[in-house]
Order: sequence, then structure tokens, then C-alpha cells
Amino acid sequence: MKLQHRHGPPRDFVGYGRRPPQIIWPDGRLVAVSLVVCYEEGSEYSLFEGDSHSDGWGEYPLSAPDGIRDLGTETHFEYGSRVGIWRIARLLERHGVHATISSCAEALRRNPEATAWLRQSGHDLLGHGLRWTEQWTLSRDEERDHLQRAVALFIELLGERPIGWNSRSFPSVNTRDLLIEEGGFLYDSDPCNDDLPYFVPAQNRRLLIVPYSKTLNDSRYLVSPGYVTPKDFVDNVKAYLDFLIREAREDGGRMMTIAVHARWTGQPNRAAALEGIIETVLSRPEAAFMRRNDIARYWLSLFPAEGEAP
Repeated sequence: MKLQHRHGPPRDFVGYGRRPPQIIWPDGRLVAVSLVVCYEEGSEYSLFEGDSHSDGWGEYPLSAPDGIRDLGTETHFEYGSRVGIWRIARLLERHGVHATISSCAEALRRNPEATAWLRQSGHDLLGHGLRWTEQWTLSRDEERDHLQRAVALFIELLGERPIGWNSRSFPSVNTRDLLIEEGGFLYDSDPCNDDLPYFVPAQNRRLLIVPYSKTLNDSRYLVSPGYVTPKDFVDNVKAYLDFLIREAREDGGRMMTIAVHARWTGQPNRAAALEGIIETVLSRPEAAFMRRNDIARYWLSLFPAEGEAP
């Protein structure tokens, strides 16, 4: 394990520095807002599925003692797939918003109706694993196997593969190398270190990073300090977006990520928060929702490299 300390991507404390590229998003927008809906239900750790333990990220960050099925958490995950995802789907449709669905392949396999909806919805896919498991617990070969099986299952279910990837919580030291090795990924969304996409070296080419963020994330309903009420989430998004718009007027476009989960934001009170967030973004002419695939392709069009096509 000591060797892992120096494996993986190098650290970069500089980035764009004082003067990020002054870009404008399509239609003259200053802020591209990526709304990510995480769909993990049915792919989490569960004794019923043969795992050694149950997942603890249900409604409370707790789990049952070893060897005992946690029916409370299991059924909370089921709420996300039975009810929550449909409440979020209706909200997005009502407001004409296209989001990015960050899904585990196994979660879609377990819910054919959700899979059919995703195929027809106009939302795009962000690969989120074969199952909702921690990649850093796997060997390099195991992680490669999971990645390949996930891509194959996405293609089987949706007729297309993901071109972006986001791990549970954080990647392993091998994840980026495996994404490059697999060859079909346009971008990596694991890093949380910028407000704009950027490129990193990738063997004989480059890999685009479309940064993620855990700042505007509904998991903060469960952690401290976090959101006490849904209004806290809406107010946080408003403050974040207002500041970015002011900054972008002077220094060029910015990007922000808002992430919600079917089992959490699919609850009625928190769905009201999502509606408030959507209405906030739609009320700002300087901002627009953009799918992550579209953000990636637009960035590649702004900064093309010889031999690469967006």
C-alpha cells in the first residue's frame, strides 16, 4: 500500500493561475450550469446482494451491525428508484431542462423503466461505475474488469456508451490510467479542482477534465455542516451563481456543478428545493443548463488539437 502514495495523477497547485481563459458559453452565456442527477439505487452494498456489509448512505450515514441486513437503508434506496427518480424526471420535463444522469450500470439494469426513460429523455449519461462501490478497494485488474463490464452493460441497455466518468466519492490511483487505456472516454469528471475544464497529458494525446464539485450537493442534508432545510440548498446555489456571474463579467465564463440523488432530492420537500434551484438558474439570462457531454464537446471546439475531433 505504501507504493500507492506516489502512484496516480500528479498534483497541480497552479492550474490556470491568475488569468483563466476568457471564454463565453453558447448563446453568449457566462455560466454553464451542469445539473447532475445521481442514480445509484440497486447497485449499492447490500448483504442481500452477497456483499460483506450493507451501505450506510441512506437517509442517515449509519448502517446495521455486521451480518445483519439493514432494511431501513435498503428500502430508502428503493424509494429513490420507485418514487424519487420519477419525481425528479417530472420536474426536469416540466421546466424543459436537460440534465446529466450519473448512473451505475447495475442500477439501470435493475430498473428497465428508468432505462427506457433515459434512452428517450434527452438527458446524457455520465458513467458512475458498474456498481456504487469504492474503486480504491479494487486491484488494478479488478477495476479494469469492472470498468469494461460497466461500459458493455451501458451499451447493452442504452445503445450507447458513456464518454465521461465519475467515481463514487473519489477515484483510485489507477482510475485515470484505466480510462485512457479503455480508449472511449472523452473526459474524466473525478477531479474537483477548478471552475473550468482543462486538459491533462494522456500518453500520446490529452484527456479533458470536466471538473466535478461536492459543494452544491444534496449529500449535505446528511453531513455537518450542511443543509438543515431545503431552502438552505436553494440559497447556497443562488449565492454561488450570483458570485460567478459577477466574476464572469470581468474574467470570462465559468462552470458550476449541482448534484442531486434520486433517494434524497426525490423526497417531496427536497424536490421543492430542486425546483427552486431550476427556477433560479432559468431566471438568470447570463446562465444556462448544459449537459456535461455538451460542455466537453464545446470545450474541445474552443481548444482543438491536431488529429482530434469534438
